[in-house]
Amino acid sequence: MATGLAITSEEGQYNAKMTLLVVLSCMVAATGGIIFGYDLGISGGVTSMEPFLKKFFPEVYTKMNEDTKTSNYCKFDSQLLTSFTSSLYIAGLVASFFASTVTRVFGRKPSILIGGTAFLAGSALGGAALNVYMIIFGRILLGIGVGFANQSVPLYLSEMAPPNYRGAINIGFELWVGIGVLLANLINFGTEKIKGGWGWRISLAMAAVPASILTLGALFLPETPNSLIQNSKDHEKAKLMLQRVRGTNDVQAELDDLIEASSISKTIKHPFKNIIHRKYRPQLVMAIAIPFFQQVTGINVITFYAPVLFRTIGLGESASLFSAVMTGVVGAVSTAISMFIVDKLGRRALFMIGGIQMFLSQIIIGGLMACSAWRSWWD
Repeated sequence: MATGLAITSEEGQYNAKMTLLVVLSCMVAATGGIIFGYDLGISGGVTSMEPFLKKFFPEVYTKMNEDTKTSNYCKFDSQLLTSFTSSLYIAGLVASFFASTVTRVFGRKPSILIGGTAFLAGSALGGAALNVYMIIFGRILLGIGVGFANQSVPLYLSEMAPPNYRGAINIGFELWVGIGVLLANLINFGTEKIKGGWGWRISLAMAAVPASILTLGALFLPETPNSLIQNSKDHEKAKLMLQRVRGTNDVQAELDDLIEASSISKTIKHPFKNIIHRKYRPQLVMAIAIPFFQQVTGINVITFYAPVLFRTIGLGESASLFSAVMTGVVGAVSTAISMFIVDKLGRRALFMIGGIQMFLSQIIIGGLMACSAWRSWWD
């Protein structure tokens, strides 16, 4: 099962090989990233397709084709359309609270399986939607899948990965997200050209392909040693699994650390009260501030609404979808590069590099949109 590449942790305590079992397990689990990225990219594309808008959001379609007085930025102003786009995130937020409990109590594998099943049901419902209620309910199911998959998959990858490759494999999840966005943009660009105006159904239903891989693959995924130790008193079973995934019998040092960490975590009472104590304040602040500011940068809005954004500045339907493809290519390539350098440069360096790039690019985007709006008003 081993590829023969042996590694040792920086502390010199753990020995491990990048085994075929780890590679295959991480590839299956990481399809959750493809689905998440696909759902991010696909909805922005279909909401820029006129046949889709005509069927489910006729008011927006009428504004786009008949209303010459309303600004392009206001033509997509629809509470119903907003419900379609935001329902995934609201459902994902609510589901994540339940997903954390399932992941902790029952293990990573069941949580991945629930996420894959929800993804599969949501993609099927979206592709077969006959009215706006069906399509929104499909988005809610996709959101449940996002909540469970994003809770369990990164954790699964971290626990399965050898220590020296943990950073690269974690970013590998983000790479799959980027690939999912790119695939969605490519499919949208192709299905928009289908005559008859039903190409959006293919776009929404194609999420079933990676969802099937994740759901079926989850049935055969091994549970992580951490989860076995956390939820079972059979440490021998955890040791055997650790030997399989590390490709060596010399796992006692890592096993002892995992058992000790699990034992300590079970003795802690009122963890949420403890985390607000002064000595834990730096960790609490960073754990909240980093993801919070990453989201409020607005970069996800640009990714999500890329085709709509390009349409508001005057590009046609096909041109806006092609521009979104270019955005997806840049995102996937950048993530791939970071995956190979993260363990050499460190996480902080990537934060700085990415933050500077986002700062400059969003200033440029804001300037271009302001010029476009001013020109539209002047005309």
